[in-house]
Amino acid sequence: MADQTRVPASRRVTINTVAKAAGVSIATVSRVMSGSSSVTPDLAARVHKVADELSYRPSTAARGLVLGSLRNMGVILPDLANAYFFDVVKQMHHGATADGYRMLVADYSGDAADELATALDLLGQVDGLVLLSSRIPTSGLKELAKQSTPVLLVNRVELEVDLPMVAVDNFTPMMQLCGHLAKLGHRRVVYVKGSDLAWQNRERWRAIEMAKVLGIEATAVPSDGTIEGGYDVVEEALTHEPTALVCFNDLTALGVISKLRERGLRVPEDISVTGFDDIDMARHLAPRLTTVVSPKIDLGDQAWSLMRAALNNEATTSPPLIPADVVIRESTGPASS
Repeated sequence: MADQTRVPASRRVTINTVAKAAGVSIATVSRVMSGSSSVTPDLAARVHKVADELSYRPSTAARGLVLGSLRNMGVILPDLANAYFFDVVKQMHHGATADGYRMLVADYSGDAADELATALDLLGQVDGLVLLSSRIPTSGLKELAKQSTPVLLVNRVELEVDLPMVAVDNFTPMMQLCGHLAKLGHRRVVYVKGSDLAWQNRERWRAIEMAKVLGIEATAVPSDGTIEGGYDVVEEALTHEPTALVCFNDLTALGVISKLRERGLRVPEDISVTGFDDIDMARHLAPRLTTVVSPKIDLGDQAWSLMRAALNNEATTSPPLIPADVVIRESTGPASS
């Protein structure tokens, strides 16, 4: 029986231990452990045999130092509790996993300074970084663009920044939503806002302001894109005597409808409500929510395709805005007199 490779029980087994026992370089061990095809099958089998005998588990950090890749992908988003972000990240995760990457996800509770600090911290731990619905100011994005680690903007367009980006068209479907309300006779509309730092919020408000050509006069009230934020702002919104409340997203609309019910107001008989994103709850709410179906799967797929190209040092061309569709449900009706 061949002698097994042995090391003292008190000594920690490292990649260097395996390399010495197998008579190869540290780089060779790392390539074998990462599944590289550049190592011959016989040599790979020998290294694996030694690693098994030593009960060696490869260190991700050590492998990254040798190969220049940690196989980690960072994603930063505003709110882990928002189902919309979860669906986009899940689709990106499918692509990342297929390409051999793990995904590290962090949120920043909507604070732009915190987001930038988190991004700079993650850059040393990942091979690429995705900023989903980022609120970092343009100056901060320019700082990130100078780093060697690829950074991708998802659901934000900043033409002054040299970063690959992909986003859903927010302006066109919001104009279509306003057109739907105008046909129902709505003229006084209140927009329940998202964060002023969010590109999507600015695009949606720009469309609502443009809806003046449709006869709609809109007022905006501040909120934060959450269920609680929507609930809390209803009293202020109603002081403007609207016939419709256009909400930044579906979560906001859920909070708005909850508060309206408490006040004895019927949706849509007394007041219409719209959302944006078409999260699962929007289809199961009573009444079901008129909203915009944001193409989360397409967005996630295109985002990962751009990141893959950046990781492979290929030229990246940001695609056109991804179209989104309005879906008419029961939360909108004719304007009340």
